[in-house]
Amino acid sequence: MNESSRTGGRLLVDALKTHGVDTVFGVPGESYLAALDALYDNRDQIEFVSCRHEGGAAFMAEAYGKLTGRPGICFVARGPGATNASIGVHIALQDSTPLILLIGQVCSDEAEREAFQEIDYRRMYGAMAKWVAQVDRAGRIPEMVSHAFHLAVSGRPGPVVLALPEDMLTSSAEVADARHFQCVRAHPSAADLDKMRSMLARAKRPLMLLGGGGWSVKACQDIQAFAEANAIPVACTYRCQDLFDNRHPNYAGDVSVGLNPALEQRIRDADLLLVVGPRLGGWTTSHYTLIDIPRPRQTFIHVHAGAEELGRVYQGDLLINAGMSEFAAAARSLAPLEASWAPLTKAAREEYLRWQEPVEVTGALNLSEVMLFLRRRLPAETIVTCGAGAYIVWVNRFYRYTGFRTQLGPTGGAMGYGVPSAIAAKLTHPDRPVVSFSGDGCFLMNGQELATARQHNARILFIVVNNGIYGTIRMNQERHFPGRVIGTDLRNPDFVTLAKAYGLHSERVKTTAEFEPAFERAWQADAGALIELQLDAEVISPRTTLSRIRCEARRKRSQKH
Repeated sequence: MNESSRTGGRLLVDALKTHGVDTVFGVPGESYLAALDALYDNRDQIEFVSCRHEGGAAFMAEAYGKLTGRPGICFVARGPGATNASIGVHIALQDSTPLILLIGQVCSDEAEREAFQEIDYRRMYGAMAKWVAQVDRAGRIPEMVSHAFHLAVSGRPGPVVLALPEDMLTSSAEVADARHFQCVRAHPSAADLDKMRSMLARAKRPLMLLGGGGWSVKACQDIQAFAEANAIPVACTYRCQDLFDNRHPNYAGDVSVGLNPALEQRIRDADLLLVVGPRLGGWTTSHYTLIDIPRPRQTFIHVHAGAEELGRVYQGDLLINAGMSEFAAAARSLAPLEASWAPLTKAAREEYLRWQEPVEVTGALNLSEVMLFLRRRLPAETIVTCGAGAYIVWVNRFYRYTGFRTQLGPTGGAMGYGVPSAIAAKLTHPDRPVVSFSGDGCFLMNGQELATARQHNARILFIVVNNGIYGTIRMNQERHFPGRVIGTDLRNPDFVTLAKAYGLHSERVKTTAEFEPAFERAWQADAGALIELQLDAEVISPRTTLSRIRCEARRKRSQKH
């Protein structure tokens, strides 16, 4: 190797530096040792966060992408490492999150022999990523890494996968570095904006829905200013409640799991839906029943960063291909309409506030009261993360998100997200409080990453809602096959003792009254803390209990027969 040539590993790390990478998440592997060696020489510029499972690492990288708008970077080894990391790639696809997964690969002279841990990643990830490629020559690293960054952030953001053969990383090449990537997004045309304004002017009952990826602080500020100027009621889609300040008088609630019946009726009764960002998937549309397919009853305006998504499920009266920042800035610049929807917006807001009032439950612990305390007690800049499970309905309904990226959760509904995403949040924003929610089943899918949190001094409050079951699945079992329960009962470890083993302060809470003092002690813990909430399995949602679901299902069955 002459003085101007570099190994593939060095070229790769130099490319990451070129594109502004400051953190990578991963599990070390022998198939990319040359890249790890290059990272060693750049450890003051790029932090390698060593995780305990590739699924956790991929979730952290995905959360980083959500938080920053820049691609989260995840390194994993070939074979098992790559398959474990696929969960994060799938979430990045469904959540429109920029992510780049870098996979060690077998040596080139062993390819196509089913070598040790060999997988064809083009076939494996083909339907799960925006682009999947293998870098076979070190000299092409700057070009292909540049393309990966451009593709991950442009249009509809999403994941990119690059496979890195082991011998390519140790070979040398003489090649120039690329420049920093640029984000390329479409802008709304003047004609589209004029048409949208005219359609809004004719509306009597409009509603704006926000969601999807590609947002920023500025974009959220711009869309909020547009809503204020025109007194339009605003709702946010599943896991996107933080796109609009929930304390704002225009905010009408979230359109997701546990949808407020009053908001559901407002959507059905609306004469115009301005949908900015979301794809309108199953959770947002009550499994595609909330909005008619293919032609919505309402006047339908759909704004999305990906042209391929427009008209895919819902035909629109106006389809606008634009990035969120570009559309929000343009919408803010429009002259306000004279139409007055203030009474409509006020009524929608009042319905939301009533929906947030605590409910009565069976058992000694009331999660609605817990969430009421947290929304009053937590600082406005707190980042709240959630995995998946029945417990998230309580967080979605009773908490209030104060602005962009105060919420992290997977729209794809993957369990195990709450812990690793909280770690990524704290490492990315060490000055902001982070609270992580997990169910008992959800927590044990990535609870081992508590070790990563401790290793990197990430001070987080982890809250585990323990009801001894896979709650969502049990609820659906009882609804569709009442009384025929299998596989959903859980025998859990002692979560308090487990957290102490990781060096965290930990407490168990069994009653509502116990939560506030336990929280205050946990909040002061130097190394972070875990609070286990022991919840009666009967309290499956704010609306009903398992017994009621079972009885209602049996009643319906008996009527059929």
